[in-house]
Amino acid sequence: MNNPGITTTATGSGVRVLADGDWGAVTALEAAVYGPLGLSEGELRLRSRARPSPGTCLVVESGGALAGYLLALPCPAFGAPDLARPEPPGADGAAAPSRNLHLHDLVIVPELRRRGLGRNVLDRLIRTARTRGYERLSLVAVGGSDAFWSSCGFVAHPSVPVPDSYGRSAVYMSLPLTAGLRARERTGCSTRKGIDRPDRPVL
Repeated sequence: MNNPGITTTATGSGVRVLADGDWGAVTALEAAVYGPLGLSEGELRLRSRARPSPGTCLVVESGGALAGYLLALPCPAFGAPDLARPEPPGADGAAAPSRNLHLHDLVIVPELRRRGLGRNVLDRLIRTARTRGYERLSLVAVGGSDAFWSSCGFVAHPSVPVPDSYGRSAVYMSLPLTAGLRARERTGCSTRKGIDRPDRPVL
């Protein structure tokens, strides 16, 4: 009997909510991908991104192993977490819930990229966000990935400042959730520190 909390894909992989026991593998994957770029956050800060909205933080499993992860948290529109600082205690938006969900991070292990796993977890996030009443999805694109995200329907807001910790080329982008995603056949993208080339951190 299938677990209703796991979305099984045609490739045999599964998407589920991130659990406490996943953090070791998530932190190691994040460090391997983003450490060389100077964008790694470490476990404390990563956990703080998940704390405000555990149900929108997901992992991808393939062959019984963690194949990727996604972290998303409510964040005021045109704002973004500072990679250099953890989310403050109590930053759960309870007093004034944001209708904007920020796609902070999405990583698929290098050997399983270009197989649709990133698209699958992103689709799961969008369905969940809509169910929870979010109106907009945002992200910070770096490394030239803004062109890819534009093809997915995201709109760049170059005048919106982002924290210096993202690097000089970072671009804030957003997508109305009523618009959905275009170009679903393409899966080579990532967020927060997102890059769409196969030799860099991609979905």
